[in-house]
Amino acid sequence: MEWDLDSDRPVYIQLIEQIQAGIISGYFKPGDKLPSVRDLAADATVNPNTMQKALSELERTGLIYTNRTSGRFITSDETLIKKLKAESTKDIILEFLDKMKQLGFEPSESLELTKDIVKKMYK
Repeated sequence: MEWDLDSDRPVYIQLIEQIQAGIISGYFKPGDKLPSVRDLAADATVNPNTMQKALSELERTGLIYTNRTSGRFITSDETLIKKLKAESTKDIILEFLDKMKQLGFEPSESLELTKDIVKKMYK
């Protein structure tokens, strides 16, 4: 997994977001075993305590769970994953529309521009 961390926001929040993205994109499959905290931290070049904090938050949300004898796993609850994907999609669209509004575009103009770009990308 590629980690893209910046110093503008708390690192553990970025870790949460990136692991969530890995789950909803299919990089991590439902039921997959996660690498150890130390391995994930080393891969992301962060302190293991920071990674532990991120994983604990993901456990709290139910996206991952711990089996005390064999490690952490991605939830098998595909409904929860689909819900997270829908929420993430909505957040991205709202952020996009807000930026377009700041540039002076009406929602209908933003939609038309988006359609045009998608048509060009997938010719």
